[in-house]
Amino acid sequence: MKAKPIEIHDLTVSFQKKPVLYGVDLEVEEGSLVGIIGPNGAGKSTLIKTIMNMITPNGGYVKIFGGNQKNGIKRIGYVPQRESVDWDFPVTVMDVILMGRYAHTRWFRKIGKSDRQVAQACLEQVDMTAFADRQIGNLSGGQQQRVFLARALAQDSSIYLMDEPFAGVDAVTEKTIISILKNMKKEGKTVVIVHHDLATAKEYFDHLLLLNMRKVAYGPINQVFTHELLQKTYGGKLTVFSEIASRAAKQPEIENKMQRSEN
Repeated sequence: MKAKPIEIHDLTVSFQKKPVLYGVDLEVEEGSLVGIIGPNGAGKSTLIKTIMNMITPNGGYVKIFGGNQKNGIKRIGYVPQRESVDWDFPVTVMDVILMGRYAHTRWFRKIGKSDRQVAQACLEQVDMTAFADRQIGNLSGGQQQRVFLARALAQDSSIYLMDEPFAGVDAVTEKTIISILKNMKKEGKTVVIVHHDLATAKEYFDHLLLLNMRKVAYGPINQVFTHELLQKTYGGKLTVFSEIASRAAKQPEIENKMQRSEN
């Protein structure tokens, strides 16, 4: 049996003895485009960082393609939250993207011509070619997010973990990002994204993880994106989203009725 890109078993994480994640089990299929949604404080970013081995769990384990987590990190591209980045650090856009090529270089070997060609191609993918020599701190939020996506693309990884890549970006950037993500899925890449917008979740992802410290549900979008499961995930905080969830749950039924009427 082929090993899953990400396998998590009984994962528990605490900060100052306060549980943030508790007993999470998860197996992500290869080529999935997965959204992680849940209320603030649900442990979404903590889960991503634990998979990246940036946080040590109190219990349970993470496997990458069936193997050791530390070794598996080499096969993961990571896009952090914008808030966690020091944007005053004096590097250019091209410098940042070339950082994604270091995993492909041997010890003491400098970045070469082929690495620069890959970085240039990634820059073109996110439509930022004209900004190659610009200081990263002088870009808009959407432009910065595009650059970090390009850096992840330059890694040419099998798995991509992204922490709210759509937060604070303009509509054009969001459209660009989701187009790239869907192309990555077509190429067989596995993409896992922390997301906060229920209105777009059903359109963007084929699988969803509903998380509120524990795994509430995980599976194909049409099975998991239901009012009942969202209510269980968000509790009383779901009131703003109730209409969205209800419409989504009823959509297949409406479409079936329309098809019957046409026939």
